[in-house]
This record gives sequence, structure tokens and C-alpha cells, in this order.
Amino acid sequence: MAGKAQIGGLKSFEFLNTPNNARLAALGGVNTSLSDRDLNFFFYNPATAGDSLAGFASATYQFFAARTGQATFAYSHRFKKLGTLNFGVQHLSYGTIQGYDASGMETGDFESGETALVISKSHQVSHFRLGAGLKVIFSNIAGYRASAMAVDLGGMFIHPREQLTIGMVIRNAGVVLSEYSETSNTEMPFDVQVGATYKPEHMPLRFSLTAYNLARKNITYHDPGGTADEPGGLDRILRHLNLGAEILLHRNVNILVGYNYLAHQELKLEEGGGGAGVSFGFSARVRSFEFTMSRTGYVAGKAAYGFTLSKDIDTLLKRI
Repeated sequence: MAGKAQIGGLKSFEFLNTPNNARLAALGGVNTSLSDRDLNFFFYNPATAGDSLAGFASATYQFFAARTGQATFAYSHRFKKLGTLNFGVQHLSYGTIQGYDASGMETGDFESGETALVISKSHQVSHFRLGAGLKVIFSNIAGYRASAMAVDLGGMFIHPREQLTIGMVIRNAGVVLSEYSETSNTEMPFDVQVGATYKPEHMPLRFSLTAYNLARKNITYHDPGGTADEPGGLDRILRHLNLGAEILLHRNVNILVGYNYLAHQELKLEEGGGGAGVSFGFSARVRSFEFTMSRTGYVAGKAAYGFTLSKDIDTLLKRI
């Protein structure tokens, strides 16, 4: 079996682009315009989280391959003088890895991981909401450490009558504070994204279409010595798009589906797609708790699973 090459790994701190909550993962992994009861989307566009989410908290864990996992925590709090601020922690653990030297001799086990601490704030004027987020990032790969600081600047238009939101964000614009080594040249995973979310009035469906990797001219990989044809113009365009949809079965139960064409092209095998780039999940609200589960396909039989639990904890604290 042979797989396709990926463009990932060209930048450092790429874990910042990994979907860190189950709902986003189920919708294809990229979204900059969905603004409702889900606090977690402020990690990707700080303009998505409005003041109405103050008091909400969320916890997520995602299971990846080879004992790799990601934990995410988010909380929004309204301060008397500062207004509403959103706080988040995202940690990706690569688990225990066996090390080898240049000659192939074992050097022992090591653990690696990356963490981002995030704080954001948004402000709404009429039908427009602006947001800014600050990230402090730490990375530890086999004992080599690096750190950085980045900002996200986002905006959103909320239609006054239709259930339509349009979002745009400049992500991960920042500086490297410390390098992995004296010879490394660490680069931030800078990106520009634009998207729209729309629910037709008389349909139990909500669609999201997001264009991403807009700061990169060419995100295709082609091996001249391989058997695959060189990607054409339409293929290059589709690699910038992510499609997500929610089937609104009930006000408390939603089915989530997503398709990421870039992930499909990069992760599929020559023998077939094997579900690569296809994701789905569901969300359910029971009283004041909301639970979301996602499954993201990679190759045949391989997938990542995510679980998110959210609640308005301010109402709980008031009862104590």
C-alpha cells in the first residue's frame, strides 16, 4: 500500500491547526463562521464567541493514532470592568516514543507534547463583531524546546434577519520567542480563512463552507516520478475548501457531517480513499449539559475520536 504525501510539517506549532473540539472535528476540521452556543470556536476565530457565552465551560479529549491525544479546556467569564473574556488551554501529547541515534541504536523512550494558552475578547457593533486572541505557545519535541507568541484577529457579520453569519480571521500571526536549537528556523503556521454559515428558513439543515490556507500559494504535492497525475486547477481550488453540515433533528439533538478535500487527497491510499477526509458525529443536550462526539476518518479502518462536554457553570455555582 502507498499513501499520498502531505503538506503538513512545513511549519512549526502545526498543532494549532488541529481541530480541538468534537463539533469542529465532525464538521471537517475548519470553520471560522459558526457562532452559537459553542464556546470552543473562539480558538479559531475570536469573533465567534459573544457575550452570551459568559459562564460557559467546556472540556474535550480526542484520541488519535499511536496513543496520541489532545486535551482542551475553555471557559468564558464576564468581569465588571473588562467585560467578557474567553480563556483556553490546548495540549497535544505525542505519547511515549522510542528514540534512536543516527546509527539506529536505541537511545531510550521520550515524551513530547505541545501546549497553547489562549485568551480572547470580542466586541459587537450593530451587526458586526470583532475579536482578538492572544496565544502563548510551548513545544517540547524529544527534549528540544521552543516557544512563541501569536495573535488571532477575526471579524464576523451577523445577518439581522436571515440565519447567516460570515466570518474572516487572520490566524497565528506572531513571533518565535525561543528556537528548538541554534540551527533551527522555526516558522509560525500563519493562515487567513474566510467562511459562511447558513440555515435555510424552512429546512432542518445548517451549512458551513470555509476557505482556508489562503496565505499559501500552492498547497499541492506532486511527485513527478509517481503514477498520479499532476493536480489541475479545480483540484487546487477544492484543496482550500472545507464543507460542514448539521442536520437539526431536534432542538437538542444534531447530526454532524463534514468533508475536507485536502485531507482526503493527502491521506487516501492509492488503492482507494478509505474514508479519508470524511467526518461525522452528533451532539445532544440533556438539561443544561451538552455532549458532542466525533469520528474523523484517515485511511481504511483508522480514525480519530473526540468527545466534548459543555455546560453553563455559572448557573451551577449560583446554586451552591
